[in-house]
Amino acid sequence: MNDRIKKVNSLIKRELGKIIHSYLQEENFSLVTVTNVITSSDLYYADIFLNIFDKKEGKKLLDFLKRNIYHIQKELDKKLVLKYVPQIRFKIDKTQDFVDRIENLIEKAKEK
Repeated sequence: MNDRIKKVNSLIKRELGKIIHSYLQEENFSLVTVTNVITSSDLYYADIFLNIFDKKEGKKLLDFLKRNIYHIQKELDKKLVLKYVPQIRFKIDKTQDFVDRIENLIEKAKEK
């Protein structure tokens, strides 16, 4: 990954975190964190990985963001000073689930 893509990822992560926070605050959703942004090498797409505090709300929250993606994208376009702003796609970050599963397995192994 080149430096430009790293900078774009960082910018998107910071600005989108603020935008998403304001959208979700209005709707009384639980805490959401933008954990990672992966932008394609041609800067056309950016996959936005979200960690959702209340796992039960995950699907509902993701559906809400996808329904509002046009408005969120427009806000991001205004905030970023780039010739082309990548199209965003939301995804749930499963890393924490994986970490929890590994920790549970380690605990079970210690008990034996």
